[in-house]
Amino acid sequence: MKSLRHLAPACAALALAGLLAGCASVGAPVPPSLELPKPPTDLSAVRKGSKVYLFWTVPTRTTDRHSVRRPGPTRICRSLAAVMSECDTPVGNVPPAVGAEPAAQAETGPNRKPQAEFADTLPSDLQQQNPTRMVTYAVEALNRDARSAGFSNQVQVSLVPTQPPPANFQAQVISDGVLLTWECEQFPTTSHNLHFTYRIYRRSLDTGADAKLADADCPVPRYGDRTIQWQKSYEYRITVVSFVDLEPKIHPCPVRERTVGDTIEMTIPTCLDVAMVEGDDSASQKVFTNDIYPPGVPTGLQAVFSGPGQAPFVDLLWAPDTDSDLAGYNVYRREEGTQPARMNGGLVKTPAYRDSNVTPGKAYWYSVSAVDLRGNESARSDEASESVPQN
Repeated sequence: MKSLRHLAPACAALALAGLLAGCASVGAPVPPSLELPKPPTDLSAVRKGSKVYLFWTVPTRTTDRHSVRRPGPTRICRSLAAVMSECDTPVGNVPPAVGAEPAAQAETGPNRKPQAEFADTLPSDLQQQNPTRMVTYAVEALNRDARSAGFSNQVQVSLVPTQPPPANFQAQVISDGVLLTWECEQFPTTSHNLHFTYRIYRRSLDTGADAKLADADCPVPRYGDRTIQWQKSYEYRITVVSFVDLEPKIHPCPVRERTVGDTIEMTIPTCLDVAMVEGDDSASQKVFTNDIYPPGVPTGLQAVFSGPGQAPFVDLLWAPDTDSDLAGYNVYRREEGTQPARMNGGLVKTPAYRDSNVTPGKAYWYSVSAVDLRGNESARSDEASESVPQN
């Protein structure tokens, strides 16, 4: 035992060093996370009729850079103030996603972050009383304790009143396209610079492409769509668009110059912002552009005999048909007391034809028709006659 006593001081030193090392690894206590979701920064708004549609990305991180584990609802705020400072009366709440945490959803990639939306209905009296003003929206992402880190970015939409779609909107296929008709409405008159127009949309049911066709006004409530393709399915709708000059706001505008005598006057005008909002759409009108309409009847047919010094023939000439879907022509001939018979095998591609099968001493009566790409044939033209003289 005596031989081991010299090891005691070394063991004590090692124990003390280990204790000191363990104490050095303990840092300051970490405060618990407040679990406040970061406010959204991509809030956007679209108005259609009295509905305002809001869209934003659901927060997946907290303000202290942790994953959101206990999401609460999202509060929807609306205000007439240009810059919202508090949410006195929320217009709605969006509950958190059920069955999946936002942080887990975000793991699918940067292009698949969880999205949220909300539709707010603007009260009619709010529109009527504030037609030249804007309304401001923001959202607050709350935790389960109903606390937030503040508003999202704020967006504005116009409060200009909208109108219902016109009555009796109809779509009819005609020979050169689709004819759209509706009943003109008597729009309300106000002291504000408020005016309305009709906007027409077309959707291709074959491709899904949607396009604005035109803005139209009364007193002629009709529009001809001549840009269709035949043998296609389309869907048409119409809406009333409201325009209003908002309350004047001074902001950079183009400098205006005018010459008065030898002096050039420069003015920087106060600009008016113009708001435009579409009303609700009419019921859709579906059509199938079945082409049962023949091309126009050819005109100006002439028949001219040629023969001296060569085999006799009759040349036919006529004005070209201008239909975009023209495929060609048929040429008909008859003799006195007989019915017209078609002379050509395939369609004649140009407005000219030579009849070399003629007999001296006979008279012939000619007519032509036009044929489109779908085989629709026009009526025959007026006849042109020519006589082949005796040799």
